[in-house]
Amino acid sequence: MQIIAASYLLPISGEPVAGGAVAMEDGIIVAIGTLTELRREFSAPVTEYHGCVLMPGLVNAHAHLELTHFPAWLHRKDLKYSPRTYVDWIIQVIKIKRGLQQDELAASLREGLEISLQAGTTMVGDILSDRRLLSCYANRDIGGRIYLELIGQNHTLTRAQLADVLQSLEQIPRPFLPGLSPHSPFSINDAFLADITAAARSRNIPLAMHLAESREESAFFLDCSGRIATDLYPFVQWQEYLPPARRQTPTEWFHASGLAGPDFHAVHCVHLTQGDAELVKRSGMPVVLCPRSNERLDVGRAPVHLFKKLAIPLALGTDSLASNDSLSMWDEMRFLLQLHPGQFTHAEVLAMATIGGANAIGRGDEAGTLQAGKRADLLLVEPLDGSFDNDLYSRLLYGSRVKGVWVGGEQAVRPS
Repeated sequence: MQIIAASYLLPISGEPVAGGAVAMEDGIIVAIGTLTELRREFSAPVTEYHGCVLMPGLVNAHAHLELTHFPAWLHRKDLKYSPRTYVDWIIQVIKIKRGLQQDELAASLREGLEISLQAGTTMVGDILSDRRLLSCYANRDIGGRIYLELIGQNHTLTRAQLADVLQSLEQIPRPFLPGLSPHSPFSINDAFLADITAAARSRNIPLAMHLAESREESAFFLDCSGRIATDLYPFVQWQEYLPPARRQTPTEWFHASGLAGPDFHAVHCVHLTQGDAELVKRSGMPVVLCPRSNERLDVGRAPVHLFKKLAIPLALGTDSLASNDSLSMWDEMRFLLQLHPGQFTHAEVLAMATIGGANAIGRGDEAGTLQAGKRADLLLVEPLDGSFDNDLYSRLLYGSRVKGVWVGGEQAVRPS
């Protein structure tokens, strides 16, 4: 057993504790409290960090870490333009990935994992499209859940794809757990979504899907118009699978499938009506917001006022470096506050980036708060100047840096 103490303990599940400490053994939190209390209860070595805060590791609920080197790939191919629309961006990503070798993707994924850890992320909900990269997650300090991505329209091909993906589940290395991710409403069909969901639920595996991310997606579901129909489908040779005009929103289509549920988290949810938001609430689905990615791709801003009004569970994700500037959850939290002034308190965004993310990826019983019985994933955060004595939450977000990281009780980033 060991005890780590700091000037403040921020458990997220409760109020800050001055002079707080965490007792941990075999990678699990045994107790939290004041250092005085834990010394009285346990005979164990103590390491104290004066002037610092101990808090839970951050949880990035939505990322595509295999795309971490995307900016370098663009530079190498001398692609200096910015895509004009969401569909332009998707086509650009597909073109770039088609020209990559497996070792390039592997190096990109490994660096994404390391960058995330250094910034204080101890769990990630990572979407993986290339199952050959699963070994890259082995022997990593960071953990979370790997959502194997599924895309397609041809029933013969999608059945084979799903069978291959299900076999790959056994290759997912600890401390990661498996998940499945039907990509989006416009890149799968009703039958494929039903097959994926049935397979996941028979194995008690959670799901994730991009939902209502762009205006183009909304137009496609309304009357099968717009550039998803005229540009993307021909580009990927799906012309014969163009659906009839549905006269629905993507969220209405998803809800009508009867498959939405609390084990299925929705990512982005930018283009939701009041009725859509009520459907999401009724389903129990958490929503993962990616505000910097949405702003970069100019797809709009999520209706966070509706989410808060309806008390929809919220989490945060960085998405990928194909549509973002960094993999830092700190940057994501600060941008959310800037983008939606007055909508969130500092404490709320910190909860979204910890227990909100852990719940969204189905690991809230292990991570996201400092509580006895949970995995000992800890951040040691120090002020850039001064102290945390005034307005702890604000200082954490705007005047601090990660000094050390423990994952499962082991030091993954040593205090400097």
